[in-house]
Amino acid sequence: MEYVSEDVTTSLNHMITTYEAASGRVLYPGDPVRLFLLSIAAIIVQQRTLINLTAKQNLLKYAAGPMLDHLGAFTETPRLPAAPSATTLRFTLSAPQLSAVSIPAGTRVSTESDPKRYFATVAFVQVAPGQLTVDALALCTEAGALGNGYGVGQINQIVDPIPFLATASNVTVSAGGADTEDDEAYRERVHTAPESFSVAGPSGAYRHWAKSASASISDVAVFSPSACKVVVVPLLENGEIPGQSLLNLVDEAVNDRTRRPLTDQVTVQAPSAVTYNIVLHYWISKDRTSEVAAIQAAVTQAITGFVLWQKSRLGRNINPSELIRRIMDAGAHRVNVTGPVYTEVEPDEVAIAGTITPTYGGLTDD
Repeated sequence: MEYVSEDVTTSLNHMITTYEAASGRVLYPGDPVRLFLLSIAAIIVQQRTLINLTAKQNLLKYAAGPMLDHLGAFTETPRLPAAPSATTLRFTLSAPQLSAVSIPAGTRVSTESDPKRYFATVAFVQVAPGQLTVDALALCTEAGALGNGYGVGQINQIVDPIPFLATASNVTVSAGGADTEDDEAYRERVHTAPESFSVAGPSGAYRHWAKSASASISDVAVFSPSACKVVVVPLLENGEIPGQSLLNLVDEAVNDRTRRPLTDQVTVQAPSAVTYNIVLHYWISKDRTSEVAAIQAAVTQAITGFVLWQKSRLGRNINPSELIRRIMDAGAHRVNVTGPVYTEVEPDEVAIAGTITPTYGGLTDD
């Protein structure tokens, strides 16, 4: 889309025609005046490019950065800031005590692999007299997705020692952290924001408010199994299934009394995983013998891309034709897919790959 033309030739021809008409002189190639006008035309086109770029920043489709933030303000839809990942820490005493052992809010525990990656407790907790353990919600002290994915037991280095406290360890995988919402995800939320204006309970409104709970949410399914009952199913980026802490955030967002119709009973749940296995053979043309190693690497990347694509959307049917297309595009000459077979996936389900077994069958004739 152009508000003004950015074509150098058009601008130059117009300037030359205007000059020749005014001066009565023909400007031949190599004429110093013609060369001067060419340099001016280049500057004019650069300015027109800036004019187009500036004008497009007023349109949702093209706006970026701060200009997109200003467009979001029209629908009261601010960009989601970075959010810290969360986990549950279990604190264990060396022995039961006669009195309660207090663990203040902000008590830090670091990861085993990175001593500077801290998780701090959100609220005050205490180990009751005679008990050994207590669980506490903890957030990463750095906002963003960098705190996600620490497995059970990997956050175990006590940073702030407490008397009688022997160990601390996470009992859930850290999740829910998200970087600042990127332009594309934010643009989509601004586009769907008018759905939230209604309080009659449209699916688009629930989808909008669910996505506003965290920038890590990439897709949301909304359906009604029966009258007055609504089920909201969020899916995270890269096809990750949300944990309970993030489901709680979504529940708070969609059940706000200013958003939820009085008669709706809204439930937030994680998507169900539909597991499939990949078993395939592929061959490479003899004409591309020198490229075998590169094609094999490309095929591996194609399979990885298919797995990510398949789980990045709720209700996306398992489609082996897409897998074959990607492998062929990677350079394979022939592909024989034993599994998966085409499978329909429900709107509240997500297809997750199980075992992946690609086999290179060698070279083949055309």
